[in-house]
Amino acid sequence: METTPKRYQISELLKYLASLPEDEKTRIPPLAELSQILGISVASLREQLEVARMMGILDIKPKAGIKKNQYQLKPALLASLSYGVEVNSRMFWQVADMRKHLEAAYFIDAVQMLSTSDKEELAALVKKAQQKLRSIPSQLPNTEHRQFHLTMYRRLSNHLVFEFLETYWDLYRLTGMDVYTDINYVDRVWQYHGRIVEQIKNGNYTQGMQILLEHMDLISQRERPAPRLSFE
Repeated sequence: METTPKRYQISELLKYLASLPEDEKTRIPPLAELSQILGISVASLREQLEVARMMGILDIKPKAGIKKNQYQLKPALLASLSYGVEVNSRMFWQVADMRKHLEAAYFIDAVQMLSTSDKEELAALVKKAQQKLRSIPSQLPNTEHRQFHLTMYRRLSNHLVFEFLETYWDLYRLTGMDVYTDINYVDRVWQYHGRIVEQIKNGNYTQGMQILLEHMDLISQRERPAPRLSFE
């Protein structure tokens, strides 16, 4: 006989924080008072505070006290995936596959919302990246690569999708995937980027998505186990 799934149980602290208004002026009591409100020991409260801090829900500073942040997926997701890749480096490629499917699924919706200024910014990123690649000595346009992809999706109303994509690019850097010195390969990637921008500007969104998917397949040419995380 099927049973009704139990509702996921969050901590007393998280329930309390969720009930507070999203207002920077909202006062969060000091530990002793908060433990009384929640009916838990100060030791248990400290543990729950640390979890909330790791999730990005709270900032805890000696003089400023406890401050509630607006909810974001990224802090908890990045912490979890960073650990996962440290345990099994192949997990990065699973994250990369998820990113590929998410970008494809949301591409048309995302680029249709781009402003003229956004499109010009994409074109400028392509130009800057190509200048770096053709400079002597050549430079890797890593910052531009991240900005290019995130700019295409930044107008999405679904902030969870955008935060996942941000997390992917943070993980991409932390695993050392941006340290790849085959300039010919990187140049090919940016040729694809230029073609994507051209299709977006012309309103050929389906063709732009096809080029996006083709360019993502390039990564299979350099696939290797992702190295251990580096936080230096």
